[in-house]
Amino acid sequence: MSTKEGLRIRLSLTRPDFALQVDLDLPSTGITVLYGASGSGKTSLLRCVAGLERPADALVRVGRDLWHDDARGVYVPTWRRDLGYVFQEASLFEHLSVQENLSYGLNRSRKAGAAQALLRAIELLGIGHLTRRHPGSLSGGERQRVAIARALANQPSLLLLDEPLASLDMARRQEILPWLESMRDELYIPMLYVTHSADEVARLADHLVLLAGGCVKAHGPAQDVLARVDSPVIVGEDAGVLLYGRVLRRDTQWHLSEVGFPGGALWVRDTHLAVGQQVRLRVLARDISITIHETQDTSIQNHLKARVETIVDDVHPSQALVRLRCGESVLLARVTKRAVSALNLSAGKAVWAQIKSVAVIE
Repeated sequence: MSTKEGLRIRLSLTRPDFALQVDLDLPSTGITVLYGASGSGKTSLLRCVAGLERPADALVRVGRDLWHDDARGVYVPTWRRDLGYVFQEASLFEHLSVQENLSYGLNRSRKAGAAQALLRAIELLGIGHLTRRHPGSLSGGERQRVAIARALANQPSLLLLDEPLASLDMARRQEILPWLESMRDELYIPMLYVTHSADEVARLADHLVLLAGGCVKAHGPAQDVLARVDSPVIVGEDAGVLLYGRVLRRDTQWHLSEVGFPGGALWVRDTHLAVGQQVRLRVLARDISITIHETQDTSIQNHLKARVETIVDDVHPSQALVRLRCGESVLLARVTKRAVSALNLSAGKAVWAQIKSVAVIE
């Protein structure tokens, strides 16, 4: 089934103390992250797409496959929807080996190449050495990788992941994130990924949907949505932007790499990325200071020419969030309102952004 037409989701779900109203057109590939606080409607939306909840006045289309259309009287039950679903807890059969768990769904699969797809999933998620073990002997991260591979084995047209890292400790989360990144980069199926973790948003999201109170507050490419100040997706210490760049050169003496992006270049820690490799950078608002003139004799190595676009109030009354235009890219800086006044900052003013820290997340 081709999913080039993307995902069309329009639905209304009403509960005694909650209402979900969604109208979305989403990409046909990559990871669309559904982000928001607990109770915002993320999991309810996922369950409606899967057919586990039956909303009113709904339209759910995946590529050319129509799963739900009340206007046409169409409702496809969950078991007939071409999807994979990964829950917070890896629901594995404890009495079966990992290989038997992975092969379970293949017995009912009618798709050509299902066995080859399973082998590919095992390779992609690095679980080949686990196949003879039983779930009880696996770590939380290993169990989730097995659950994801099982969901991929049937070559679904859509993969749904409901906070798959929520039950894991920090070490296990860091263990599994690179495998999820590999899935994003190597699989050509759309994924809907539920989380309330800003770190997972930064590392995984291609497209981002912000939910609050059952409504979509913002959605679009992750880089664009994260840079908004009119309706900030992430507030507090995790506010910041994503930059997509390419490694220009490596300084082996000082163990640094220079990454160019549309608007400039930044020196980052050398993580043995190859020259020419594409990378994703995360720059937090708290790690940017603003000066009127380029500062000399400073330990801060990254200075970028920029122009003030917008200044808005931040969460604390002493703080302001400044949106800066740097070539084709956008940065966010958190500064005090006293600094805004002292520097006479206003829209259009030319400044220098001093970046104290940059995280390479890909």
